[in-house]
Amino acid sequence: MKKVEVVAAIIYFEDKILCVQRPKNKLSYISEKFEFPGGKIEEGETQKEALKRELVEELDVVTDIKSLFLTVIHQYPDFELTMHSFICEATSKELILNEHIAQEWLPISELKKLDWAAADIPIVNKLIMNG
Repeated sequence: MKKVEVVAAIIYFEDKILCVQRPKNKLSYISEKFEFPGGKIEEGETQKEALKRELVEELDVVTDIKSLFLTVIHQYPDFELTMHSFICEATSKELILNEHIAQEWLPISELKKLDWAAADIPIVNKLIMNG
């Protein structure tokens, strides 16, 4: 089984968190699901370097990457995903959706209303438990 290692950003602006929606995908289980932005770690990159690069590529945004929040290992039908999520802070809500089809800035109490990708759900649950 293919293993994929990625990083994801839990981006806060004031008391809201950025949630982004994936485009349609041939993999139905992630198609049009919400997720925390991020992506694959390239060879030679640290987790934080990969996250910084991915956020610029996907959203044209630079954040202050604070600390590791939760590492999730999730078994999708086609691959195993290891996702390292980091708490980040943005200085504004200004961003450009280069890869996603929608964005929402939500307080923690409203995160559950979105249709999340399965691997992101443990992060949502921990945010709610801690929040």
